[in-house]
Amino acid sequence: MVRSEFTFDGLKSMLEEVLNNGYRVITCRDYIDWKKEKKKEKIFVNRVDIETSCKRSKILAEVFNSLNIKASFFVRLHAEEYNPFSFENYRCLKYIKETGHELVYHSEIIDQAHIWKEDAKDCLLRDIAVFNSMFNVKIDGVASHGGFTGLNNLDFWKDKKPSDFGLLYEAYDKQPDFNLFYESIYVSESNIRWKCYDKGVLMEGVSKTIAEHAKDGHPIIYSLIHPEYFFYNHIYE
Repeated sequence: MVRSEFTFDGLKSMLEEVLNNGYRVITCRDYIDWKKEKKKEKIFVNRVDIETSCKRSKILAEVFNSLNIKASFFVRLHAEEYNPFSFENYRCLKYIKETGHELVYHSEIIDQAHIWKEDAKDCLLRDIAVFNSMFNVKIDGVASHGGFTGLNNLDFWKDKKPSDFGLLYEAYDKQPDFNLFYESIYVSESNIRWKCYDKGVLMEGVSKTIAEHAKDGHPIIYSLIHPEYFFYNHIYE
């Protein structure tokens, strides 16, 4: 049986529910400004990690554009699954950027350092420079990717700050100017199953969709979705 919330139409319906419940939908970068402004409004931080498919990411952007909302799209540079600079993938990512979304880097710098026998800091600085040059942007943040090496790319940030690299945030950053994961209800799908964390603590047995969390009225919802889990008719299309 098809899980309707994982169709593109189902996602649109869930996001309409988010908007109908009075949420302002913003990007990760927007969250920094929102904290400074100290506004009294419910917010929904809209994050997309592009793990395997730039083409499906473009479709997500089209869904967001139809609702006049924006998202942060985190792009890998070293994935076996896709080349962000191929003709079609670059066209898709260019569309995402040009329609007003935040295009940012999904980093794998501990993996790179281990595999290539290079310094992780050098890997990060080089990747930021390549990303900025290729997409004609100046990124403000990164999100650490979890791959199959058994290494944790978040470990890089244990003794470092994003500002050390000209950045404003890492997606799980604990710095006071960001700290989004620990100040929100964090909702994500994993293998077509919803999970959530309340201020950084896993809520065991809770599998509510983003729409259901919006109905609960949490002040801050931090949503992470992955394009490869969404489809028109079935997951293998």
